[in-house]
Amino acid sequence: MSVIAPGEQAVVEAPPRQSFLGRIGAMQSVWILGVLLVIVAAFSLAAGTKFLSTSNFSLISQNIAVWAVLGVGMTFVIVTAGIDLSIGSVLVFSSVIAAKVMEAVGGDGWSTAAIGIAGALVSGIAWGTLNGFLIAKAKIPPLIVTLGALSVALGLAQVITGGIDIRSVPEALTDFNTYIKIVGIPALPFVALIVVIVGGIVLHKTRFGRYTYAVGSNELGARRVGINVDRHLIRVYALSGACAGLGAVLALAQFGTTTIAGQSLTNLNVIAAVVIGGTSIFGGEGSIFGTVVGLFIPAVLQAGFVIIGVEAFWQGVAVGSVLVAAVYVDQSRRAAALRGSSRPSFLALFKAKK
Repeated sequence: MSVIAPGEQAVVEAPPRQSFLGRIGAMQSVWILGVLLVIVAAFSLAAGTKFLSTSNFSLISQNIAVWAVLGVGMTFVIVTAGIDLSIGSVLVFSSVIAAKVMEAVGGDGWSTAAIGIAGALVSGIAWGTLNGFLIAKAKIPPLIVTLGALSVALGLAQVITGGIDIRSVPEALTDFNTYIKIVGIPALPFVALIVVIVGGIVLHKTRFGRYTYAVGSNELGARRVGINVDRHLIRVYALSGACAGLGAVLALAQFGTTTIAGQSLTNLNVIAAVVIGGTSIFGGEGSIFGTVVGLFIPAVLQAGFVIIGVEAFWQGVAVGSVLVAAVYVDQSRRAAALRGSSRPSFLALFKAKK
């Protein structure tokens, strides 16, 4: 037993500081990027040039365009330690409102399309604001509020249309996706890229983003330092609704019709992408970059399974498995942080329990 002599000061050894490469290696999004590269390599070996073709990557980019827009809003929500299960149904409802408005106005030009776009955005923002109000003011758990909104929004969309998709989408909107191409890729992925860049700037470089992290890290602490948490939560869910409205516009441009029955896996894919990409379901941590990396997991799996002839049902099995693994890694990393360990969270999968 060591004894400290009178007049001597106890020296507390500081924990070793991780190098820059060590910190990068401990990021979950980096490990997921490695997983994505392994998946791409596996499909490349199995399908060869069919998987590596320009047309396949163009299809993948179109498939994730809508998910990427939804993923931006979902990232903000989950960073606040919330959840939005209604985002797919709000997309369907917003697309129905937009299609109905454009059908009533008539015409195939951009003036008609602009009215429909405004209708979709207003519809999405209204749903998101309602969700946020019930969560922030009525203190109903986000899981319950958004689960109810999922059912109500989808049900109203079916009531309005009679369960039949609306196909009267202006040609200006569908032509935007069909004929406008950049380096051989349709325009929609580039619209999504702009949304992702703006979302990343807002989350990481603005006061709104700092408040979002603060609310997710410690809601009580955020209130004590003067943040209006209730108002901020309403704005975050309104943002998620706006992203769903914009996603509805992109879906209309891509398919030329509403997709009432075609968004059943949207919630799973978007939430899985955000969590897989390193955004913690416990709040206070996440990045738009990680979400984008996570988005490619279900999109690449879907495209790869189709090319090699595997039933599409396995996509849900694979995405769900990766999601569970990502949450386990997140929990292990948090437990390691509480113990003061600098061990990368990925290694927690191979560390034996005592």
